[in-house]
Amino acid sequence: MRAALLAGPLAFLGLFFCYPVAAITARGLREGGAWRLGRAAEVLSDPDTLHVLWFTTWQAAASTALTLALALPGAWALARLDLPGRRVLRAVVTVPFVLPTVVTGAAFLALLGRGGLLEDLWGIRLDGGVGAILLAHVFFNYAIVVRTVGGLWERLDPGQEEAARMLGASRLGAWRRVTLPALAPAVAAAGLLVFLFTFTSFGVVQILGGPRYATLEVEIYRQTAQLLDLPTAAVLTLLQGVAVAALLGVHAWITRRSESALALTEPGHAVRRPRGAGQWALAGGVYAVIAVLILLPLGVLVERSLSGPDGYGLHNYRALAATDSGTFLVPPWESVGVSLRYAAVATVLALAVGGSAAAALARRGGRLTRGFDALLMLPLGTSAVTVGFGFLIALDQPPLDLRSSWILVPLAQALVGVPFVIRVLLPVLRAVDERLREAAAVLGASPARAWREVDLPLVRRAVLTAAGFAFAVSLGEFGATVFIARADAPTLPVAVARLLGRAGELNYGMAMALSTVLMLVCALTLLLLEGIRPAGRPTELV
Repeated sequence: MRAALLAGPLAFLGLFFCYPVAAITARGLREGGAWRLGRAAEVLSDPDTLHVLWFTTWQAAASTALTLALALPGAWALARLDLPGRRVLRAVVTVPFVLPTVVTGAAFLALLGRGGLLEDLWGIRLDGGVGAILLAHVFFNYAIVVRTVGGLWERLDPGQEEAARMLGASRLGAWRRVTLPALAPAVAAAGLLVFLFTFTSFGVVQILGGPRYATLEVEIYRQTAQLLDLPTAAVLTLLQGVAVAALLGVHAWITRRSESALALTEPGHAVRRPRGAGQWALAGGVYAVIAVLILLPLGVLVERSLSGPDGYGLHNYRALAATDSGTFLVPPWESVGVSLRYAAVATVLALAVGGSAAAALARRGGRLTRGFDALLMLPLGTSAVTVGFGFLIALDQPPLDLRSSWILVPLAQALVGVPFVIRVLLPVLRAVDERLREAAAVLGASPARAWREVDLPLVRRAVLTAAGFAFAVSLGEFGATVFIARADAPTLPVAVARLLGRAGELNYGMAMALSTVLMLVCALTLLLLEGIRPAGRPTELV
């Protein structure tokens, strides 16, 4: 059963990730049929490479710690407290995650850079330093912790913690001994995702870090697109892959040690109005963090989209409907429909591949199964630049001649969506009591029916969350899409990047207008998902 479930995900990963990455890496490290291993030694011993590796690791660790510190209280508040505008807040905090990283960098540059809000108010500039990078990473990754940890926290049965209190444990002791161990896999998963995204950060570091700071991803892009040095880029890609593989191995070991069957309830069952000054103060702090770190940068995007030489208006939006003879073969406005279609297809692919993989990995297995888990996470830690170039080089010959096909973009987007589907579904699937499946088997249910009658009712909410994440990351995927999107069918992030790369106030205003449209589409989609609740209670076998 496990082998059948893993066959599809492994075939998908092999054809559309391993093969393209191996092709582009081999092209960089081979010359005249011989391997250039000496070049690899030169790059790895270069002090500049070691400096880039150190900064990449340090800023990723700092970003992860800061994100967890600020987002875990938000995950608890939005999972357990009946706050005013709770559903809207859950949708709003996810919006930054779909914005292209170049737009995120531009928004924070407007806040923290020359002529930005911080300089206007207090005469302080933070661009060109690590502080701006860390804040932008929190803005981008806050939703990962809220959605991944909060999704499980919302379903934990509070009765277990209350039982510990009745047996004499303090409130803090009950939380530390009961709730924290139950949440550990979800916290580890969220921390892993944040670290991977900040470890491979590109647009944010390039815009806010200036020439002083570069991650491995920025350096790979510079060596590939600017210097055309494929050997150096290939070595850096391998270095990045080894580092990510080691991280995934550590994460798998930590997760194995903290796994346990949990008592789950229906979503919203444990939600209560805040009680006492402490809970209200924490709720106020969550509102303040969301307002400053999320709403303020998003507000800058809206303000810039409405601003023009003659004051505020909709002229930037009207200009999106015009076709120029330069960068775009179609009106930029058509990128909205293109992105929605591509994201819908990518979401279906990601749910099919990631859901099958999560169902297989949820059943305890040996080292081989754990290795598959780490392998399926690799697309998040591999250079998107490498994947994009790999698609162009490897998928241009029969039977995989897809370079001129529209499906190439959704395939690249689904590669990023699959790990999110797995990480959202896996903790919940592993929390399902195995005795329920055994009882279904004793009563004559086939494995497929046991999944439908036992697992699915318990994880339906997690499936919706996974779909929302897959759709969101597909809308905002930029690194690989920028190389494979056709000129007559650009996605929203590609259109924004092209507009930002052109001089002129109108082009900048149109880029901000498209970014605002992307933000609103995501917010409406996520708000719709927030309003969907599973019908009925989980099936009980008696």
